[in-house]
Amino acid sequence: MIRSSLIFIPALLLLLGGCASVTTQPPATVTATPEAIPKEVLPGQVAVEPVPKALVSGNQAVLALLDRARLDTGAGQREAAGASLERALRIEPRNAWLWHELAQLRLDQGQYAQAISVAQKSISFAGRERHLQALNWRVIGNARVAQGSSSEAEQAFKLATELEQ
Repeated sequence: MIRSSLIFIPALLLLLGGCASVTTQPPATVTATPEAIPKEVLPGQVAVEPVPKALVSGNQAVLALLDRARLDTGAGQREAAGASLERALRIEPRNAWLWHELAQLRLDQGQYAQAISVAQKSISFAGRERHLQALNWRVIGNARVAQGSSSEAEQAFKLATELEQ
């Protein structure tokens, strides 16, 4: 019994030490705010603002990955941003806000079909969060505009407006 606890305690400390190193970041690494990240809006599209971090998650690892993704997006490193968001989604796969962030990123990358698919997934997890649903419909509308589907885009924007009322 004593021998097994001697092995268990150091293993537990190593595990906790690894978790602590993942969740702590020096304040200097988070310099960009969501407002500082430039958003390209094509003609006919509607700008979609970034989501406040407090709404996204209470998990510090997820928030650190979200910070990293937003910084990478601001630096033009969209592939790295996508990898961070996908990693966050492995931690919280039913987090509708993370799916929305990924949908917005895919829209910014010009991957319109993926943006639509990911936004629909976010809607499926959004529950009663009408604001989040509206944001996703705006992503879908913007993707439809970029694809040249103006009638489908109009329907998406109409749904977004209805959800915001």
